[in-house]
Amino acid sequence: MGQPTPAFSDHEWWRSAVIYQVYVRSFADGDGDGTGDLAGVRSRLPYLAELGVDALWFNPWYRSPMKDGGYDVADYRAIDPAFGTLAEAEKLIAEARSLGIRTIIDIVPNHVSDRHPWFRAALAAGPGGPERDLFHFRPGRGAHGELPPNDWPSQFAGTTEPVWTRLPDGDWYLHLFTPEQPDLNWAHPAVRREHEDVLRFWFDRGVAGVRIDSAALLAKDPDLPDLATRPQPHPFVDRDELHDIYRSWRAVADAYGGVFVGEVWLPDAERFARYLRPDELHTAFNFAFLSCPWHPGRLRTAIDTTLAEHAPVGAPATWVLCNHDVTRTVTRYGRADTAFDFATKAFGTPTDLALGTRRARAAALLSLALPGSVYLYQGEELGLPEAEIPPDRIQDPMYHRSGGTDPGRDGCRVPLPWAADLPYAGFGSRGEPWLPQPPDWPSYAADRQEYDPGSMLTLYRKAIALRPRFGTGPLNWLPTPDDVLAFSRPSDAGGPNDPSGASRVICVVNFSATPADLPAHSELLLSSGPLDEAGRLPQDTAAWLRA
Repeated sequence: MGQPTPAFSDHEWWRSAVIYQVYVRSFADGDGDGTGDLAGVRSRLPYLAELGVDALWFNPWYRSPMKDGGYDVADYRAIDPAFGTLAEAEKLIAEARSLGIRTIIDIVPNHVSDRHPWFRAALAAGPGGPERDLFHFRPGRGAHGELPPNDWPSQFAGTTEPVWTRLPDGDWYLHLFTPEQPDLNWAHPAVRREHEDVLRFWFDRGVAGVRIDSAALLAKDPDLPDLATRPQPHPFVDRDELHDIYRSWRAVADAYGGVFVGEVWLPDAERFARYLRPDELHTAFNFAFLSCPWHPGRLRTAIDTTLAEHAPVGAPATWVLCNHDVTRTVTRYGRADTAFDFATKAFGTPTDLALGTRRARAAALLSLALPGSVYLYQGEELGLPEAEIPPDRIQDPMYHRSGGTDPGRDGCRVPLPWAADLPYAGFGSRGEPWLPQPPDWPSYAADRQEYDPGSMLTLYRKAIALRPRFGTGPLNWLPTPDDVLAFSRPSDAGGPNDPSGASRVICVVNFSATPADLPAHSELLLSSGPLDEAGRLPQDTAAWLRA
């Protein structure tokens, strides 16, 4: 359990890993104050080991004012007191590793918190001070400097708020996200040195990898030109200077055997692949698959495109159904529009949760059968839906900066239910959780699903345990009707009737209202739902078969 696929050497564990995303604030509350913490995570390590994951990816756990869920970092070398201490983080890393589970941390290089010592020094220095060179300070435009320095848009969807804030001394500073997150100037050597030192700091403490937030946004055109007058090359997205930064980072990681996964949202496949060259990032998130609707043709295209993008650079693909920013799979797949787009999020969207759950179960088997690594967001293994948060309890700045039209991301960040009969569904012992749990949350509790053979938790445990049967070979599509997807992969483990060890494992998903005949096989390994009386695959159901 929690071990890399045997066909890969240990240092290549990340090529086929199942990685579990931990949003600490909402995972488990160890001290009863209503906020998840490292003590809570440590207490649930046996659960994660039984689930069978290879690594944990932690969203930022650093000291932060929490203006954007911890992505406003005030100190990269300190754990936020709400979560614990640095010593406890070191224990967590070591205890997880003893169970065969590695640790991946989040680095936020585009910006820091406005409480970071660098930014405080920049504010104190005043206009022209060298401390301001670490950021993007500029005089305003207009007769009295009253207009922002350029026309750049906010990176928070659904908002038209400016990305510049003016200080009383007349200078403006850049923040692609919130005013509490000033952007760093990556043309300054001190910024590069500091981040390389931060990487070493955490690699020295035993982390196995780093997820890079907003990885394509760091470098800026030094002239900070208007988008309206200089659309190409883009002044702050996917600039060529980034690749030199990541080559330097790769040298640091290679010294420790560490790995990177980048958050790279790019529509251009060739530009995307550049980040995955052998001397840059190891992997990057696959947003085309994540945002794809529940549709056989669209999913097959997303899979083929993903594999084609990665092939020239020899990097493994990553597969993910949702994360801390994205509407939960059960809810999204139960809607008329099953795709995901930040711009289309709205309150009160009708959802058929039974339909969404059936599709989410099938999607779990589909994603876990694909070649590459899989990221699983906490609570997906419990089948949690997106929660409706009362407006007066929403904390996400996306909601507030949109004027209340965007529901924000808090709905997928609600604290997890662990025990159906305990207060707050076992998330914590005393304090009310930082986000309210829906009334039906206990019905999803891990202890209620633990011994239920039909539960989402049982399905994920079985699928992760069986996943190595797919081996490390390529994907081959099988001929099927238009509304059915089926592919085979060569297995690394033969069965008792296959002494050569050469066999195939098949994944088949039926999107059609008509039950589908299964491809020829010798064994049904797992299905996301029961077959019909004739042994056929019902609609929105997936199966794994040994050929």
